[in-house]
Amino acid sequence: MTQMINQLTPDQEALIPVYQEKWRKIALSTERIDQQKAAEAVKIAYTVIDEREPEIIFVESPYAALALITSKTREGLKSKLESEIKQKLRFPILHELSNQLLFKIGHGLSNLLWNRVDESQQSPIWIQLRDQIPIKQRKQFFSECMPIETWVSWGSYFDFNFSVLKLPHTQDKWLAFQALVTECGWIFPYKQLCIVCDRPTVFSFDLENRLHAEGLPAIQFTDEFSVYSYCGLRLPFKYRKMHPNQWKPCWILEEKNVELRRALIQGIGYERICKELYAAELDSWQGYTLLEVDEDIDIEPIRLLKMICPSISLIYIIRVPPDIQSAREAIRWVNWDVDPEAFAVQT
Repeated sequence: MTQMINQLTPDQEALIPVYQEKWRKIALSTERIDQQKAAEAVKIAYTVIDEREPEIIFVESPYAALALITSKTREGLKSKLESEIKQKLRFPILHELSNQLLFKIGHGLSNLLWNRVDESQQSPIWIQLRDQIPIKQRKQFFSECMPIETWVSWGSYFDFNFSVLKLPHTQDKWLAFQALVTECGWIFPYKQLCIVCDRPTVFSFDLENRLHAEGLPAIQFTDEFSVYSYCGLRLPFKYRKMHPNQWKPCWILEEKNVELRRALIQGIGYERICKELYAAELDSWQGYTLLEVDEDIDIEPIRLLKMICPSISLIYIIRVPPDIQSAREAIRWVNWDVDPEAFAVQT
């Protein structure tokens, strides 16, 4: 019997980000799926759960899958779509593999590993689709689908435990899991039918690894089903196809969603906000001016330090805390609490 593992060696711990990155690349792949390999992965999975091989239909995106399921339901083929496969395919494989680890690694180590590899967030594709589905159908639709990108945390967790810690497991279920995640996009598994979606052609991120694109989709499929995101925030139709330099400051005043207002503020920039919305001058000191935007566009008042570089006549504008009362105090805050005159001497 395998001895309980409660602690990792330094070499083992150093491998956690390696497996995390391995599965992240799988989740973010933009390669077209190989339909023959994907079909084989589906067949293996159905065999593992003692189900007959289904009809397999390939579609370009989850949105296309939604359209197909809707049309089949309308055609009276609902019996093809009704089954417990979604539970049998997801839960026995995931649960059996995870239960096999339950008595092999300590609870504390299990939580530590999961917290290190877990990148699961609500799928932005799921969110985009959700808005296009009637409320009554959402629960059914999303309980039937397997968004592969949300499975990568399990992949990292299992792979590390099985490959690095050499923990025992059911080999056929682990192989079935790997095949589904590495060879398919989203999956909609039913008793007689399995719909397999292709992968996106575009994934775009900012420097902080958040979904991000400016005027273009952050995620896009071959059928042009897309997700628009700015700094990780999904953009509504009004803003999505315009570059931030085309966004209008007046939109900030009209936008009721706090997160979207902040995205607009960030994308538009304080210089344009000062020019196009009224910014009152509160104080000045030498080439520095403390301003306040005279509009309720953020949770806190927007106070800005305007700085002019005399040598090249460039203007810089930085946001400062709302309780700052003078330009000199704002300069100290910008310069890590060093008085501007002292800072001038040091530089």
